[in-house]
Amino acid sequence: MTGSLENKTAIITGAGSGFGEAMARKFAREGANVVVVDRDAAGAKRVAGELGGKGLAVEADIASENGVAEAVRQAQMQFGRVDILINNAGIGHKPQPAENVQPDEFDRIVGVNIRGIYLMSRALIPHFKDNGGGVILNIASTGAARPRPNLTWYNATKGWVVSATKALAIELAPENIRVNALNPVAGETPLLTTFMGEDTEEIRQKFRASIPLGRLLKPEDLAESAAFLCSPAASMITGVALDVDGGRSI
Repeated sequence: MTGSLENKTAIITGAGSGFGEAMARKFAREGANVVVVDRDAAGAKRVAGELGGKGLAVEADIASENGVAEAVRQAQMQFGRVDILINNAGIGHKPQPAENVQPDEFDRIVGVNIRGIYLMSRALIPHFKDNGGGVILNIASTGAARPRPNLTWYNATKGWVVSATKALAIELAPENIRVNALNPVAGETPLLTTFMGEDTEEIRQKFRASIPLGRLLKPEDLAESAAFLCSPAASMITGVALDVDGGRSI
């Protein structure tokens, strides 16, 4: 796929670490300019700095209208236009009974996992329409298709992501805007410890045992799928929620 995203500009939220960082690196290798958006300014600057002239770091809270507006403004100032939006930023909660999740934690999860996608999409859809097309890729979760106990509210937000993806895909298809989602299984990212509750080899083995291919997801695995869905090679694909899960959801 070398050069498949040449001269494109992608905004990737939550790109200061984990899946987002891997996608930023992959997209830059494929020729894209990458706007690395993250609440962690140091992480964003580190990743963008390693991309050379193709990277731009933006510290922003995507649950905030002002944060989103600033990220889009800086992207357009630096690169002139945006072609791809990857809504990757997400947070979870430790495994616990549904009734134990407190309202402030619930609001925080909804703010990032749902409101963040709404605000970023709302900001860039008019831009894509003016440009004659664009691509939106939302990072959901296997929890959307196969939810497990004690992660109810996190899983519910990811179910919303898949539903919103399909609704946007059918609405925006006449505007040549493709919208897809990826459903990653548990991966080697900072969120893994949150989902496990505690990081022990025993718990990791339990996670691995639930994946038919026998290993956790690597950030690079998701990055490869993201690059394909955002490239011209996937020009006839919209409205899909692709499981990147080693068979976990079967």
